[in-house]
Amino acid sequence: MTHKSHKIALRPNSVQEHWFHSQCGYSRFACNSALSDFKAGLDSNIFRSGIDLNNRFNQRKKEYEWAKAQDQRAALYAIRNLTEGIKRWTDKISKFPKFKKRGSKLSYTTDEQAVKVEGKRIKLPKIGWVKMFQELRFEGEIIRVTISKTAHRWFVSITVDTGTPNPPRDTRGLPVVGIDVGINSLATLDTGKKYENPRPLKRYERKLAREQRKLSRKKFLSNNYHKQKAVVAKLYYKIACIRNDAHHQATTEIVHKASAIGIETLKITNLLKNSKLAKALSDSALGGFLEKLKSKAEVLGIPIIEAPQFFASSKTCSSCGYVKDELSLSERTYNCDGCNTKIDRDQNAAINLKKLAVGYTES
Repeated sequence: MTHKSHKIALRPNSVQEHWFHSQCGYSRFACNSALSDFKAGLDSNIFRSGIDLNNRFNQRKKEYEWAKAQDQRAALYAIRNLTEGIKRWTDKISKFPKFKKRGSKLSYTTDEQAVKVEGKRIKLPKIGWVKMFQELRFEGEIIRVTISKTAHRWFVSITVDTGTPNPPRDTRGLPVVGIDVGINSLATLDTGKKYENPRPLKRYERKLAREQRKLSRKKFLSNNYHKQKAVVAKLYYKIACIRNDAHHQATTEIVHKASAIGIETLKITNLLKNSKLAKALSDSALGGFLEKLKSKAEVLGIPIIEAPQFFASSKTCSSCGYVKDELSLSERTYNCDGCNTKIDRDQNAAINLKKLAVGYTES
């Protein structure tokens, strides 16, 4: 089975937006209620299961008249997600779940069996048809539907079981590609082609600071505070969209022109410890770029070869193999002391990554 998700922006009217807010609040209420029950059980040395938590909430919700009109699937999936979080905590994978605050991320999941999709609209339980900006990209059985809000826009994420996996794409005649990622250029190929890094945070940094100063001057939780908070959220959303658009365009073009891809192994958390580069690295989101590249290559059946963590792709000459002892970040042109080769620093690293990938695929 192959599960694919498509996140689509919605066009809800005012009544539907109010309904979405209500369901997100009901989902948060169910999660916090179940978590309170679970913590109370731990204090009494009782470990409550997900089924027990759900049954106890079903009894408690009868005390609230407003709960009858809500989509009960929102509460069910909220408790299921909490149960998964508790399981990760018991397996020592993540920390203990926290109570959800009002005004935090708005989202809820509903039952896929009651959902229908026709063209650019989707039918949701109890609210009916809601317009979408796009048609669903995949065909198959819908297995999960999640409604969420980012800044001023509502989205629906539809996960579809498309059936059997797609066969690997025919890559005969396509070259092996080496990719070096960086801050100045988002990605540099071994051919010398560069994909520019839009650096949206740097572009809107002054405007963002100005809008955040306005927010700090508003009375906390007043109407003007919420209005200004929406302005800041829209600006953050715009920055994220610019960054994601550049990542998607670059990765899509690369995977459709390669039979195999060689990349470097980046430890982003270690790189962010450098205070001089931390903001630029966060703005570039290189980890997100590489994750998008890997996921798209996996769908098309294209192998991704990651270089060892300490592979000196930038210090090694791509012509003769000479390795420099030191190479500062300010040196944008690689000058080989062994064969006097002069080549762009990023292209030189990309060629070395390509050679590594070629050797791996041949073996």
